[in-house]
Amino acid sequence: MGVIYGALEPIRERDGVHVARVRRAGETLIIKAFEGGGQSREIGNYAVLRSLGVPTLRVLGSTDRALLLEDLEGGNYRPGRPEDLDDPEAAALIARWYRELHGRGYAHVESAGEGLYDENDALTAENIEAVRARTGELPVWRLIEANWGRIRAAIDGARRTLTYNDFYYTNLAVARDGSSALMFDYGLLGKGYAYADIRNVLSSLSPAAGEAFLAGYGPFDAREEQIDGVANVLLGLCQAYGRAAPPPWAEALLAELRGDMYARVERLIGE
Repeated sequence: MGVIYGALEPIRERDGVHVARVRRAGETLIIKAFEGGGQSREIGNYAVLRSLGVPTLRVLGSTDRALLLEDLEGGNYRPGRPEDLDDPEAAALIARWYRELHGRGYAHVESAGEGLYDENDALTAENIEAVRARTGELPVWRLIEANWGRIRAAIDGARRTLTYNDFYYTNLAVARDGSSALMFDYGLLGKGYAYADIRNVLSSLSPAAGEAFLAGYGPFDAREEQIDGVANVLLGLCQAYGRAAPPPWAEALLAELRGDMYARVERLIGE
């Protein structure tokens, strides 16, 4: 990228993604390099968001295998903190970023969304059957099997936009002057229905911060919330039981499956 630097300090390496701090005279930068595979789609995702005017970290250079980004150390943005998840003011700033992402993402997905990552693609009859085989026979599984076509049609019928899919404070940057916030790390950015992102954010926020987020975001499609009440549980189960040993968080999903999931499915297919 033509950058002359004095030191390169590794920060982390995970799943073929290498992150390091680049030190040069008067400033530091972050380089993110990809060994290959699906993770490198983040490079193109940065370009898409910048073309749409959605705020991102500054990109100072890129290749087909790496990104050179501004460093949150000492810049205009600070890294997110755990306490931001309890802060209504921070939540309102986060809501503004998501509203921009979704609002500008609809047209992009409609015109150029073919091939974009969609987490709901994992919801196949085969994957659902594999989960069913490992979780035991429940009445809700018979209801889902008998109405799978209608459930899948409801999920597919939800209008797609760009969705972030990976909210947590570790991916958050907040302007030091308190004027804005943005999410970074776009490895899971793709297309989906907007409420999936809303639910993803609310699951990490305190009640007061959640109310501020919803007030800042504005209206959303209630039908998407209904779809998500079924799709999110099934997707989580597919992810959990796609592993040799399901992780501990799968227990909460099983509790939902054994609880009011039957009623959720009935409401979804009854519309």
